Amino acid sequence: MLVALAERHPQDAEIAYQTAWVHDSLGLEAEAVPYYERALAGDGLGAADRLGALTGLGSTLRVLGRVAESRALFDRALEEFPGAPGLRVFRTMALYNAGEAGGAVSELLKLLVEAGHVGGYERAVAYYADNLDETV
Repeated sequence: MLVALAERHPQDAEIAYQTAWVHDSLGLEAEAVPYYERALAGDGLGAADRLGALTGLGSTLRVLGRVAESRALFDRALEEFPGAPGLRVFRTMALYNAGEAGGAVSELLKLLVEAGHVGGYERAVAYYADNLDETV
């Protein structure tokens, strides 16, 4: 039904976003991409849905093995939504898939510190997030 609705209303960003999301939820990632792109091309999404569409598209591109595109999208999305935790988490997966495990771990450690999930070791974990290779 959503596909038919999207065909009847090709300029409706919200319908495109919902169509993309449903495809993603059904494991139809490749089919979701054009709907995400259509949703993001216009001005019809509110900030929360735009953030969701950017996150969904970036994640979907990564799952499809389009890691460089995924990472570039997350970098652009973080310019628009600085510090967005979801974007940052999904970007770490793209970093990992790009062979940048150190950058991925560093970013995850920073997220844990910011969220207060390191049990009082914020200062130490924050330091080592930027100095992972430092040992005695």
